[in-house]
Amino acid sequence: MHEQAREILAGAKHIEVFTGAGMSADSGIATYRDAVTGLWENVDPQAMASIDAWHLDPETMFAWYLWRAHLAQQAEPNAGHIAIANTPGATVTTQNIDNLHERAGSKDVVHLHGSLFEFRCSHCDEPYTAPIDIPAEQVPAITPPQCPVCGGAVRPGVVWFGEALPDDAFLEAERRMKTADAVLIVGTSGVVFPAAGLPLMAHAREIPIVEVTPMRTDLSPLATVVVEDTAANALPRILPAT
Repeated sequence: MHEQAREILAGAKHIEVFTGAGMSADSGIATYRDAVTGLWENVDPQAMASIDAWHLDPETMFAWYLWRAHLAQQAEPNAGHIAIANTPGATVTTQNIDNLHERAGSKDVVHLHGSLFEFRCSHCDEPYTAPIDIPAEQVPAITPPQCPVCGGAVRPGVVWFGEALPDDAFLEAERRMKTADAVLIVGTSGVVFPAAGLPLMAHAREIPIVEVTPMRTDLSPLATVVVEDTAANALPRILPAT
């Protein structure tokens, strides 16, 4: 399977790489539900992922997301991230919010679900660019800064349950699925929509799709070849390097 995937990707001029949580697993970043321990070990992550929860308790949620940002800062890009960054003609669309693709050297990354390291006003949506200190240890609550435009509470720049994906990011992701000549899916379960619908666009064009996943997913039937392996192990073996 590795050899077949390598042949497909070697023949592509534009590879669109579509990644999810499994992409970062080899960097030590756990899945969403298992993201933290200690102070937060008895917290349901879904309770920390809605605008309603934010309005009820922004101080606790802000502390939670800054702690997740700290954990992401401590992680290092794995061999899979680096292989993608070193692949000519590869662009990335990711559901991850950890910025590991950029830290590995990828320059053209679309974030469907935002980033732990970007912030905006929860009222007027104005981007907040002033520095925010990320604590190195867990604390139960942190008061969010105020938006300099409207005075609203500054929130993490991530997409919460029930919120629409950023229009610009989704439109660009669609464009890439409609123009790439190969798609590489890495570490996503294919159950979170509308992001999971993107590979269907490539499949409709009958272009080759390679999936890298330790276990088959809902997207596996779309793939030309499924490489049942981890990102860090498989990607250096199947991607054409510079």
